[in-house]
Amino acid sequence: MHFVDDALFPELQDKMVITAAPYGPEWEPDDFPGDIAVTMEEQIRKGVDCFNAGATVLHIHCRELDGKGSKRMSQFNELLAGLRAAVPEMILQVGGSISFAPEGDGADAKWLSDDTRHMLAELDPKPDQVTIAINTNQMNIMELMTESDIEGTSMQRPELAETYRNMTVPANPEWVAEHLKRLRASGIQPHFQLANVAQLETVDRLVRRGTYLGPLNITWVAIGGGFDGPSPYNMMEFIRRVPDGASLTLESIQRNVLPINAMATAMGLHTRCGNEDTLWGRKGEHATSVQQIEQIVRLCTELGREVATAEEAREIYQIGTWFDDVDETLHHLGLPPNRRPGQRGFLMHGRPVSEPTDAPLPTLEPALA
Repeated sequence: MHFVDDALFPELQDKMVITAAPYGPEWEPDDFPGDIAVTMEEQIRKGVDCFNAGATVLHIHCRELDGKGSKRMSQFNELLAGLRAAVPEMILQVGGSISFAPEGDGADAKWLSDDTRHMLAELDPKPDQVTIAINTNQMNIMELMTESDIEGTSMQRPELAETYRNMTVPANPEWVAEHLKRLRASGIQPHFQLANVAQLETVDRLVRRGTYLGPLNITWVAIGGGFDGPSPYNMMEFIRRVPDGASLTLESIQRNVLPINAMATAMGLHTRCGNEDTLWGRKGEHATSVQQIEQIVRLCTELGREVATAEEAREIYQIGTWFDDVDETLHHLGLPPNRRPGQRGFLMHGRPVSEPTDAPLPTLEPALA
């Protein structure tokens, strides 16, 4: 992404897309009773409240009545159907870490099993997006949590904290390629959740090799523990490497969420908040998911940046858009074209999409006479 002289003028930036993540699967209901929804009615109501506060993307997980995260596909389908009826304009984004267990007799599916994760492409009604990880990665969400972050929560139980400290996200190349194929066949857009520049480079290769042909909606996930930490140096290098044709959301953890979102707001990027990311406003003060959304809306108001409507968010995310070949995808993403046989030198200019692939290379004018 490029920042020229007028890039920080809010009237010239894309309108803000706010993603709400209000279902906090890592928390137990007693950790924040005022914000952790349990019943199906409460979970649907949570989506409506986030939409009314200004969020246009809803990151979805689902709970059973006992407060535990659901692995039942039927439960997710029920939640999606309820949300479609209650907030039909909202972009529904299912978190891709779920694996579905058999309903009825049989052993539970292993968490994050490859086969059961592919079932995300079979949800009905289908979501607009499913998040996808790239490259198997450590995901120690405890690494950046302070004592005050977990005070009074279930994370103070050593056995639970140890479980979350040792999490990994399996996303090997074979699984990623198959998952992208199934999502496209179902008309579901992937949303790439990336830990660092190395994973961004892998996404670039997926595009260049034709494994993924579509818009790039990316979230930089700065949660530490195998992912980038919330250092502005990490953040700016990641932003610099994201292609101009992509949309970029910034995500962090606990009390890093607000400052990261403030920087995203100022730079024309997009934001994410909610109890999955943080339970806190000021130190020691809980902030509900809706209060966090309202805070971002106030930041936008102060800076003069507009918040996207649901229709505008769909246009920014290019929901429903797919590309037919590698050249078209590279063009729309603002990436340099693939090298053609016999071509030498640096790839500085892309071809128009309508230009045949065997067209001669453009002649580059010298920079100075």
